[in-house]
Amino acid sequence: MARTLAAAAPIDLAHTLAPLRRGAGDPCHRITPDGAHWRASRMPTGPVTFRLVQAEKSAVAATAWGPGAAEFLDGLDRMLCVDETVDDFVPIHPTVAAAHHRFPGLRMLRTGLVFESLVPAILEQKVTTVSAYAAWRVLVHRFGAAPPGPAPDGLWLPPDPETWRRIPSWSYHRANVGPQRWQTIVRAAERADALERTAGLPPAEAARRLRTIRGIGEWTAAETAQRAFGDADALSVGDFHLASVVGWTLLGRDIDDAEMVEYLEPVRPHRYRTIRLLEISGQARKPRFGPRAPVTDHRWH
Repeated sequence: MARTLAAAAPIDLAHTLAPLRRGAGDPCHRITPDGAHWRASRMPTGPVTFRLVQAEKSAVAATAWGPGAAEFLDGLDRMLCVDETVDDFVPIHPTVAAAHHRFPGLRMLRTGLVFESLVPAILEQKVTTVSAYAAWRVLVHRFGAAPPGPAPDGLWLPPDPETWRRIPSWSYHRANVGPQRWQTIVRAAERADALERTAGLPPAEAARRLRTIRGIGEWTAAETAQRAFGDADALSVGDFHLASVVGWTLLGRDIDDAEMVEYLEPVRPHRYRTIRLLEISGQARKPRFGPRAPVTDHRWH
């Protein structure tokens, strides 16, 4: 099945989809040499493999295979947030304003797939991104499934919630996932149906319900909301580096989470949009004050 999504405003497909990809080796997301984005997901109606290509500045060509193909294509407009407006967005700093002008096609993401977005975020709690990405690869390859359709080599379908719930503790251990994280994944899997229903709620209420699961805090809820809910305001408070990056890039000094939240308050409801613009602008920076660690980007729940 195929369709072309033509929007009234630009769509920057590569930058918009980037948060979905958990590292260059993500088994659920591949970018082929022709620039196409391939992804395997589990829609409510069944598994889907989809291929997205930038057709024109404001158009995306989509092809999908599998039981969930029709549902995916029908929801593509919503996923790429073509209905969002940025008329009320007033950048807080010239660097952000320049990035907003340079990348008018940056969209938020609203996959509606809450559990699919939540599991990788849980894996990233309190460990380096390198370690979390490695765990994701190991567990998906071990417990996932072959995707439908003519998928590129290496593309894999993530496990369903019941499979995540039944993964033995020793398999998590071999993937370097400690009890706190895998037990949180199991608790989330047990409530997967209820979690999926949060996609229809206002983002703030949806995030609040996510946090009712023990082991899911503000950071994890925000990381999920950024991908599943299209929440342009979901600020990852508690990230090991984010406050420092915001401070050094926009203020020329280090700041903590509390000061970052205060500084970004005037741009509500676009705080996460501000962060994404910094990320893709190439201007985000944080000085190094000591020997470089072998891996970086520690995350907190």
